[in-house]
Amino acid sequence: MTADPNPTPGRSLADAPIVIVTGMSGAGRSTAANVLEDLGWLVVDNLPPQLLSALADLRDEARERNPEASMQQVAVVVDVRSRGWFGMLSEAIAAARERGEHPSLVFLDATDEALVRRFESVRRPHPLQADGRLLDGIQLERRMLVDLRSSADVVIDTSGLNVHQLTAKLSSLFAGDRRAQLRIAVMSFGFKYGLPLDADVVFDMRFLPNPFWVPELRPLTGRDGPVAEFVMAQPGAEEFIDRAAGLLETMIEGYVREGRRYVTVAVGCTGGKHRSVATAEALSTRLAQIDRVDTFVVHRDLGRE
Repeated sequence: MTADPNPTPGRSLADAPIVIVTGMSGAGRSTAANVLEDLGWLVVDNLPPQLLSALADLRDEARERNPEASMQQVAVVVDVRSRGWFGMLSEAIAAARERGEHPSLVFLDATDEALVRRFESVRRPHPLQADGRLLDGIQLERRMLVDLRSSADVVIDTSGLNVHQLTAKLSSLFAGDRRAQLRIAVMSFGFKYGLPLDADVVFDMRFLPNPFWVPELRPLTGRDGPVAEFVMAQPGAEEFIDRAAGLLETMIEGYVREGRRYVTVAVGCTGGKHRSVATAEALSTRLAQIDRVDTFVVHRDLGRE
C-alpha cells in the first residue's frame, strides 16, 4: 500500500484515500453508499475488514498503471453483517494508518426509537436479533460499535432526517470545497423533538419572541423573508450572531489545530420552524466568511409540525 506523502489533518472527505462508512443498522448506510456512487465513487459494500489493505493496493496499482487517468475514489461499507470479521475493523484501520494510509471513518447513528420504527416499517429483523426482540439486537449492536463511534472522523445522527435530507447532508460533506480545512454543518432543530446526537455545539434561541404567536407569520418558516426579518429585528438577535460567530471563530482555530475536519453547530427553538431556522441561515452565512471554512445548513425538523 502506497503511503500518503503529504498527510494533512484538515483534508476533506472528498480527498481521503479511502472512506469507511459504518454505523448502526438502519441508520442510513445504504443511502450513504448511493450518494457516493452518484458522486462517482467506487463503493464496495459489506467488505470483510481484512481485505481493506488489498483494496488499497488494487487502487494504487490502477493509479500507477494509468497515472494520467482520473481514478475513482474508494469507499467501503463495513458493518455487523460480516459477523465475526467485523471485529477486525479497528485492527484493519490501525494497520492502514501504520502503513501511511489515512482512511476516514464515517459513522451513521440514530436513536433506538428511530431504528425500531425503521425496522418495523420494512418488516425485517435486525441482523443481530436472533430469537430475541428487535430492541435486543439494536442494543447489542450499539455496545459492539461504541469504540468505533468514539474514534470516527464524523458522526451523523440520522434520527430526524428523511432520506432526502440525509442525501443532501452527505452530498455536501463529500462534494464540498476541497480548499476548506473545516466543514461546519449548521443545523436547526426543535427542542420538542430532542437534541441532535451529533451536535458539537448547541445554541438555544428560545430567548427571542416566537413568530408562531404572530398570526401572519405562523404558517411561514424561518427561510421566508418576513420571518427572518422579524427574528433578526428582535433585541439581542444581531448581537447573538456577532458573539456566536466570534466564539465559534476562536473554537474553529482550535478545531483545526487538533485536526478536526467536521463540526455540527446546532441551533434550537421550540419547534424548529421559525427562530432556529432563521438564525441557522444567518449564522451559516456569517461563518462562511471565515477563511478556509466551508458551511452548509440542515433544517432537521422543518416540516414536522
